[in-house]
Amino acid sequence: MARAPERIASDPLSAGWALLADGDWGAARASFEGALAGEESPEALEGLSWAAWWLDDADAVFDARERAFRLYRKRGEPASAARMATWLAADQLDFRGAVAVASGWLRRAGRLLEPLEPGPDHGWLAFHEGYIAHLSGDTAKAGELGARAAEAGRRFDVPDLEMLGLALQGVTLVACAQVREGMRCLDEATATALSGDATVPIAGAWACCFLVTACAAVLDYERAFEWCDRIAEFAERYGSRYMLAFCRAEYGAVHLWRGRWTDAEEMLEAAVEDFTRSRPAMVGGPLIGLAELRRRQARGEEAARLLDRAGPSAAARLCRARLALDRRESRRAVELVERLLRQASPERRLERAPALELLVRARVARGELEEARVALESLREIERLVGTEPLRASAELAEGLLEAASGEHERARTVFEDAVDRFQRSGAPFEASRARIELATSLAALGRTELAEREATEALDRLLALGAEAEAERARRLLQGPIRSGGGDSGLPGVTRREREVLGLLAEGLTNRQIA
Repeated sequence: MARAPERIASDPLSAGWALLADGDWGAARASFEGALAGEESPEALEGLSWAAWWLDDADAVFDARERAFRLYRKRGEPASAARMATWLAADQLDFRGAVAVASGWLRRAGRLLEPLEPGPDHGWLAFHEGYIAHLSGDTAKAGELGARAAEAGRRFDVPDLEMLGLALQGVTLVACAQVREGMRCLDEATATALSGDATVPIAGAWACCFLVTACAAVLDYERAFEWCDRIAEFAERYGSRYMLAFCRAEYGAVHLWRGRWTDAEEMLEAAVEDFTRSRPAMVGGPLIGLAELRRRQARGEEAARLLDRAGPSAAARLCRARLALDRRESRRAVELVERLLRQASPERRLERAPALELLVRARVARGELEEARVALESLREIERLVGTEPLRASAELAEGLLEAASGEHERARTVFEDAVDRFQRSGAPFEASRARIELATSLAALGRTELAEREATEALDRLLALGAEAEAERARRLLQGPIRSGGGDSGLPGVTRREREVLGLLAEGLTNRQIA
């Protein structure tokens, strides 16, 4: 990369912007600082803020943007001042997670832009307001503002704005379980991102991040992994620790799903480190991912400490509810999940699916079968809208648990078998093994001991290989107890099939009330 030393010396401001375009953040920062040494201008401060943004220097970002904001206002350039206010709002979210402060900066930007003719800055304001609406669960507002941003991008020929507006529309539609329409928007946005027309480098990466988030929401981890590769290439090219942290967190989630838990641990711990150093407000995601891994490894206390570090969120509450159910605290699990569902946006149906699946399990554990059936129907409604194999498998597993608890083991057997097959096709060995344990339990209740032993043994071997100690122990207990007593020769004279079923449930640790 030619830096033209004589140009930097004579025009450090122009050189700084050129160096920014080339991705040479350190040199760009030095050039802008050189320009400011001669005269403090808002343009040099704006450029310095972007160099500091890429270098993850939060203090320098806020200082430079706020000074640029004041100077643009003093100079009588409201559109430029509004631009600084808009990006300060984004910075408050990125670096500090301060939604209220971010909203305040957006209101200031809106007042500055209100008397002006529409332009690109109005579109950027719409996008950032829409993103906050999306985070807050206001899907109608998020979709409307995303469409407005995309239209402004097309009208004023700003590809960055168009792609991000489309991406915001898409991820909002997916959250509302309108997956086909949402993915169309996201595909269009990412096609623009890959065309290289964006002028703000981070815009293309953000568009891809929206797509990865949507893929993860519908459990399409194969597609999420592919797009993470694209973002990782961007992160390497531009030296973005922030984007690398995002990728590592998503890679960790994919590895967790695929049963590559050592890789998942490595990626999630690296994401925690990268976010801590670049965007501390975003560290909660990989911390919750690590907590879920520790939960599956039967390291519950460590998982709880990680959730404490992550802070309050819907994902953290869901993990706490799973921990409660692991500890046989089914009442607490129900309370946590119902609290989560009460506070969730009713329109964002897809986000309710994992909570509903857990609610079915917790209700069944308490013997509250009618309530479990209501939760299952809500889960099935979402699954029919989304239609992905992993989500269908989760619904089948939940249905099988309810059928088995109702004594309908033949029906439970068929849905458990379907769940096992779908999880296997989706590359999810942990989930497939959980379904196998339930399948083996119903097979034992039907007196089909040989098949039950085969399924339980397969589950045990896979769970031991994963390091999933708690679920492995369930498989061991099943092999040592209910399967041995569940066949035609139970070893217990005069014991009926129903009595063997009760013995099996006792072996799993259920109380008399839960069995009833």
